[in-house]
Amino acid sequence: MKVFLMFCDHDFSLDDGVPANGQELIQDLELNTLFRAMAGGDNFLLDVTRSAVLSGLKDQATIQYRQEILKDCMEFPEIVRELYAISVDAIEREKRIWGWFLLSSPDSLLGRSIEALGLFIGSMERLRNLVDEHSVKFHSDGFRRLFAMIARELGDSYLELVKTHLKQLEFPGGILMSAHLAPDFRGADYVLHRLEIRKLRWFEQVQEWVVQHARKSSTAFTFEVDPRDEAGFRALESLRTEGIIHVATALAQSSDHILSFFKVLRLELGFYMGCLNLREKLVSKQEPFCIPTPLPEKDVALQCKGIYDVCLSLNTADRVVGNDITGESKALVVITGANRGGKSTFLRSVGVAQLMMQSGMFVPALEFQASVCRGVFTHFKREEDASMKSGKLDEELSRMSGIVERITPGCLLLLNESFASTNEREGSEIARQIVRALLEMKVRVLYVTHLFDLAQGFYRQQMGNAHFLRAERLEDGTRTFRLMEGRPEPTSHGEDLFQRIFQVQSQDLPQTVQ
Repeated sequence: MKVFLMFCDHDFSLDDGVPANGQELIQDLELNTLFRAMAGGDNFLLDVTRSAVLSGLKDQATIQYRQEILKDCMEFPEIVRELYAISVDAIEREKRIWGWFLLSSPDSLLGRSIEALGLFIGSMERLRNLVDEHSVKFHSDGFRRLFAMIARELGDSYLELVKTHLKQLEFPGGILMSAHLAPDFRGADYVLHRLEIRKLRWFEQVQEWVVQHARKSSTAFTFEVDPRDEAGFRALESLRTEGIIHVATALAQSSDHILSFFKVLRLELGFYMGCLNLREKLVSKQEPFCIPTPLPEKDVALQCKGIYDVCLSLNTADRVVGNDITGESKALVVITGANRGGKSTFLRSVGVAQLMMQSGMFVPALEFQASVCRGVFTHFKREEDASMKSGKLDEELSRMSGIVERITPGCLLLLNESFASTNEREGSEIARQIVRALLEMKVRVLYVTHLFDLAQGFYRQQMGNAHFLRAERLEDGTRTFRLMEGRPEPTSHGEDLFQRIFQVQSQDLPQTVQ
């Protein structure tokens, strides 16, 4: 029994594909806000969503496979939540069964397996009934295949047969088994046989009593163990163990198989539950989202309308300003402009949207299409650390060295104020050489920078694969938090911030500040 709601040919695992730079992505893109919103206070969902988002997919087909499943989930959220609840209930009820510490005994193993399968039958019946009622509503290949498997393998005849076998394995009429005598006069090749029990009519019960009474007074091959014969009881227990051990093992394996199915169902539905939780929060804020269009890696494309930082939106009461960008065939996007104009926020919005798209999710935008990348990397400026044993530039170079060792062609690198810890000339030259080398190895780069020499140098080269954005600033110094296409400017308008913070006019400022 396979679920296949995350991949079309294998199961999803929490440990598969999480990149080595996962913690850097979480820190720089503030992804914990996203994960908490998707988890809704559930630690299990927190682990699932973190793993699914960080271990993004690398091919269009699998991304689209998940997107189709997600569309079904968003159209019928209550049905999906009920499916998830059935899997959770089955797992939690199995945990509460006694005897896990006595499983070395075949009797306890058999008893626990019978009880577990009895509980699972109830869960399987709920699952099958739900599928019978709602399966025709779903259109994705993933759900249709799952529902077809459930209908095929959990039919009425199968469930009734399982119930019958479980009733027989309680051995209401005792155990019937056969064995051979080994050369050392021990029993060998024990085989448990089915003991048919049928209800007797009253006169048949009288006949049975007469026969049993006659046997007790005859010389038939029967014996009774004295109630005080402990050794005799141990011998009988040993015989019973030999007879049921294979059945107990097989039943335990069957129970584990069904439990495994419910665990995988819970795991894979957990990702879509996280998506539904996030969707509810965005709908409540009237924030837009869309199913993105993944493009081939070779297209080197990034086009979006109304993209916004979903993590910022989740942390604020107001809606967040969105941005538009057309980056078709643009391997380098340079973002400059006014301080506190929304540049870093935009950079995070692109990084988060790329991760969400490649995990099969919707993205926070009106429209979004981008080429699939082989990995997302970030190099953001860090706050001062008093414990640092070397300078900030050394620390930045060290982190960049680690990225260069892991990054491959087809990856996406987000740079935020990188190498601004040194002077303009030195920082620009370091960044220029690194960016050129990355572009040559087919790495896409988005760079937020105040290094005018760097940005202006790229602009003057009239690079056909470069796109330049600038944070909008109105004449009165107001920041709209929108990015517009435009050439780099030699100022970041820090004076506007000074005036706003200290409430002074430009004519009151010292000449050195102006």
